[in-house]
Amino acid sequence: MRALQGLRGPRAPALPLLLLCFLAAVRRSLEDGLSTAAPFTSLPVQEEITTKYSNLSLESHNISVTEHSSMPVEKNITLERPSNVELTCQFTTSGDLNSVNVTWKKGDKLLEDNYLVNAMGSILYTQYRVAVIDSKQMGSYSCFFGEKKQHRGTFNLKVPEINGKNKPLITYVGDSVVLMCKCQDCLPLNWTWYGANGSVQVPLGVPVNDKYVISGKHANETRLKITQLSEDDQGTYWCHAIFELGESGGHVELVVLSYLVPLKAFCAIVAEVVLLVTVILLFEMYTQKKKKPSDDGKEFEQGEQMKLDDSNGIENSGPRHRKNESVGQ
Repeated sequence: MRALQGLRGPRAPALPLLLLCFLAAVRRSLEDGLSTAAPFTSLPVQEEITTKYSNLSLESHNISVTEHSSMPVEKNITLERPSNVELTCQFTTSGDLNSVNVTWKKGDKLLEDNYLVNAMGSILYTQYRVAVIDSKQMGSYSCFFGEKKQHRGTFNLKVPEINGKNKPLITYVGDSVVLMCKCQDCLPLNWTWYGANGSVQVPLGVPVNDKYVISGKHANETRLKITQLSEDDQGTYWCHAIFELGESGGHVELVVLSYLVPLKAFCAIVAEVVLLVTVILLFEMYTQKKKKPSDDGKEFEQGEQMKLDDSNGIENSGPRHRKNESVGQ
């Protein structure tokens, strides 16, 4: 464990023995980490870095970790240009601070220099300073508290993110399309575009028969225009922004459709309509046929009834004629 920083008292030329013993005890307690207000003291390595890169801006970032933290605490730090970065972790515990082991790692590599440890009350502080001058210093820096049960805080140093297009861009054969990527609140040094050739990314910086044209109205955006589209042009296109500290990329998915695709959909709709109309007509014909026998039966019954009525009328007229003849006589 890194020793906690303390203060050393001046040595008096002549003091009583009791006072000397008292000062010695105070000095030992401070060196053991019992100081409650001692600030961080710069290490020689830090002083060298500060002097060498004094022209760089200083960025300070903090993370708070407690003994009850079950998950690592992370913080993303976006760096566009070289800077001096000061990373501070504070660990709050109810136990003995002297028994807490403190370590720093960059990725999986243990960092043995250039970090400080200090205590203030029930809080243990540790600080790491790094001069980020190129992509080698980018990455994840983690502070660890404890040995068996480690509590971790992680700072992720990365370049700005590039925003492409989340949803696929759909167009048709023979058309032109413009793909765009943008970086929010940043100014890349340069932009490059790549297309897919199987699993390999192919640069698209050189125009091929004016098919690809790269442009941008502002420094924080780039546009790729693709003309005379064919089905072979569909796929994923990557845009890369180049910064002093590394590269960042985004992608755009392009889908190129043939004009037969909407025609197929239209034909499918027409077929569904025709099928529906056919089903309705067949149902009507079936219903009409079902009704026709019952109507014929009713007409037959009506005809039989009329015949029966006619026959009854003839029979009834015979007695009337005979009665009339008898009366005439």
